[in-house]
Amino acid sequence: MTDLRVILSTPASLFLLGKDTTSTTNGWMQRVTERIDTLSNDKQGDQFGQVYLLLQKIGIAALDAFLQSNVTGPPLQWDPAESIFPPQLTNDPEKLRSIRQALIQDLSVDGEAVYQLIPCIELFCLAKCVLNHPAALAPENTPGYLNSRWAKVSVNFWHQKLLSENAASLQQIIYDDLDRVEQGLRNRAAEEDASRLVQQATIHTQHRFDQRARDVLRQATKMTGLEFVLTGRLGKRTKFQENELSQLVVLAKSADDKHQGTIPVGANSVEKPLGDMTMLASKPDEKNLNDDTLLESIAFSKPKADLLSANESDISPSLAALDPSDQPTLKPLDSIILLSHASSVSSTSPSDGLTREVTLPYATRVLQGSSTNWQIYTQALLVRSRIEGYRSRTIERGVLQMQALVDQVIVEMTSKPSATSSTTPSIQVQDESGTSSFLPRPKPSESAPAEERLAYIHQLASPTRWELEAELASRWVSLGGLRTALEIYERLQMWAEVALCWAANNREDLASKILRQQLYTSAKAPEQSQRTRPTMDDDEEVSIEDLTLERTPLPADAPRLFCILGDLEESPSMYEKAWEVSNRRYARAQRSLGKHYYSQGDLPKADDAYAKSLRVNALNHSTWFSLGCVRLQSENWAGAVDAFGRAIQIEDNDAESWSNMAAALIQLPVETNVNGADVNAEASTDDPAVDNNDDDDDDESQYPKADPQKHIRSAFIALKRAAALKRESHRIWQNLLNVAVKLSPPPYSDIIIAQTRLIDLRGALDGENCIDIEVMEGLLAHLIAISPSPGLSATDKDNEHDKKPSDAGSSSSSNHAPRSGFTNMLLTLIHTKITPLITTSRRLHLFVAKLSLHLQRPAAALAAYEKAWRCTLNAPGWENDAQREAEAQWREVVDATLELVDA
Repeated sequence: MTDLRVILSTPASLFLLGKDTTSTTNGWMQRVTERIDTLSNDKQGDQFGQVYLLLQKIGIAALDAFLQSNVTGPPLQWDPAESIFPPQLTNDPEKLRSIRQALIQDLSVDGEAVYQLIPCIELFCLAKCVLNHPAALAPENTPGYLNSRWAKVSVNFWHQKLLSENAASLQQIIYDDLDRVEQGLRNRAAEEDASRLVQQATIHTQHRFDQRARDVLRQATKMTGLEFVLTGRLGKRTKFQENELSQLVVLAKSADDKHQGTIPVGANSVEKPLGDMTMLASKPDEKNLNDDTLLESIAFSKPKADLLSANESDISPSLAALDPSDQPTLKPLDSIILLSHASSVSSTSPSDGLTREVTLPYATRVLQGSSTNWQIYTQALLVRSRIEGYRSRTIERGVLQMQALVDQVIVEMTSKPSATSSTTPSIQVQDESGTSSFLPRPKPSESAPAEERLAYIHQLASPTRWELEAELASRWVSLGGLRTALEIYERLQMWAEVALCWAANNREDLASKILRQQLYTSAKAPEQSQRTRPTMDDDEEVSIEDLTLERTPLPADAPRLFCILGDLEESPSMYEKAWEVSNRRYARAQRSLGKHYYSQGDLPKADDAYAKSLRVNALNHSTWFSLGCVRLQSENWAGAVDAFGRAIQIEDNDAESWSNMAAALIQLPVETNVNGADVNAEASTDDPAVDNNDDDDDDESQYPKADPQKHIRSAFIALKRAAALKRESHRIWQNLLNVAVKLSPPPYSDIIIAQTRLIDLRGALDGENCIDIEVMEGLLAHLIAISPSPGLSATDKDNEHDKKPSDAGSSSSSNHAPRSGFTNMLLTLIHTKITPLITTSRRLHLFVAKLSLHLQRPAAALAAYEKAWRCTLNAPGWENDAQREAEAQWREVVDATLELVDA
């Protein structure tokens, strides 16, 4: 790891930072950018050598130092401000505080702000300025171009992580650079590019592109030669379990060294072997489960070789031979790939029970394999603690493990080494800020050096120390530990989270007061209403009514605070204020306005608000979906199709978007394109190539003919996709059935599949009511039309007379000629699904009778006619001739009787 202090002491760095000037606080980042412009000129740059190499060294070293001080630890042993700012700033605490506040404000993007108390923020701003400057990029088609482009991607990705929510404009910059990097990676096949692919997957996961992340991870897995599979093994999970049950486990094995290359350490150009298997001399504190029922780990049994070969033919022999309880140590990048797989799955539905069961084995495999990297092991502990926080028997260990990780970060990154040593064991460590921990500061031999922790930091994207503490506070809130959570939030000065915490406990009044204290000051005593919190006893003298004067300047996260205040007070004016103070860039403000207007039934204003939000952040799936719902309700069919189509482009696995788009497509006029354009408009009368003579009015060849089935086919395709994504939704299957019968010719196989699925989902509750009799009659009519009566041999006729009426409906024992796929599907549906459900429907019994007659089964037909007659006869009210309503029922009984006699 390059020493940043040495780099910043060079003449070029001194010129870049402007330490030879008397500049003060205003526009520090702008001044650095201007000096890079000057430095990149040919005349100025000659004295310092290649400028882009110098800028990359400065930017990468600054980013590594920032991550060390805020993410990985251990703490820096020097003050970055003294090496970056001029002496006149560092010697004046007030000026130093002002410039750091200005830097915090400069990092806001699209109304999204970074944490207001980030330590050493000057390091990140220096890296941001330098690595984003065009002069820091190596010339294209040179060996250093990809590395310089990756350095820019890395610093912008960490900028995205520092924001409270993803910013659309910053996301666009990141993915523009990723597209250029991917072009370079396609032209190379080196194994060291696997680390770049894992970093790319982490970026996709951050932006909720989970499918992209999994695709990239598959490529990285091939490059590293990692073999892994999620499978089942017999084992015991509890102490008193007698019978072994199948338990989920990840079997993984790293490739041989010959498959491995090298990876960059951190963002530096220094490289280390990709397959470094050096075991950790020490590792982070891992808490035991200590449960009276669950075992510390699953006790797997060793399966027999013959069972492995019979049941696991799809698993490679090398993985099948592994002992689940004693698997080999994985190489660092392979461990990260497993953790990234878990993250790409859990980010979609983190609270889903099945998702947690699937992702836990990945973290367990990394932990039980004794990872060779400190930071990777820490990340695995964090992933496991997140998953265990949802189960009653593991929630205690999950919270304690997260608390141990937080204490580890606090002790290492806030406490400073003492000048004097003592042999007395430390009970509590406390720094000057009041941050305390009940763990002693680790000795150097019990920790890991910064180089090891930063080696894979861009692939792991570990949370910052304040994010880790905020996550712990959120966990305490879920457990009912309100006071503990508030103490953490208040110490971190996360006032939005403090307000949300109080609001969740039905103290909206106190939550509003906390937010207003950050945004307004008292007109009576402005000097007394500083930005401090109300105590938990709320004995502040300043009331909400007194907080009327808007603060100048507003805090960096003012747009978010205004939106939360609008949610609490149900005030659309607060959303408007958030939109204005963010210079019309805070998309959430318009989303909140759209939601408010939609709840009030004002659909035009809701449509306009969602549209404004999407002009800022066009990659927000939920906003496109909400806009589509608004347009669907306001009968703007073309606009709804466009909105749901954009939502599908962002997340193509959203079944509701596919289903709603189909509902809008069905309503579109025949002559309307999907984008709302009239197809006849293509033949413009202003086009000189079009002859507008009246004599040619009958020639319609110049106009495109409207396809009446176009939108129905598109809706059918959309519903098939929705049904494949959400197979348990009977509503989607019903819509698919309704749309399928409108097509010409109808897709008979899909109709049968949809009706079968409806019976599976609703048959137990709705019985015969879930059967669409009109559709089934149409299918039967098609069957009769396309196939003649199958006929029975003499032997079959004898068997037919010998059959009981109850067995006559079965066709499985008959020796018919080979049937088509449609015939087999329809008969299977009728005999196995529909017939068992029929109870009181005369029409369904007659349907079965008609089918039996077609199949030349008179006994089955007679039994069906008899059942139809009994259903009609048992209907109440037909025998009461005093009521006129009984006449129709009486006629139905007569018709059923005649049908039975004729049969």
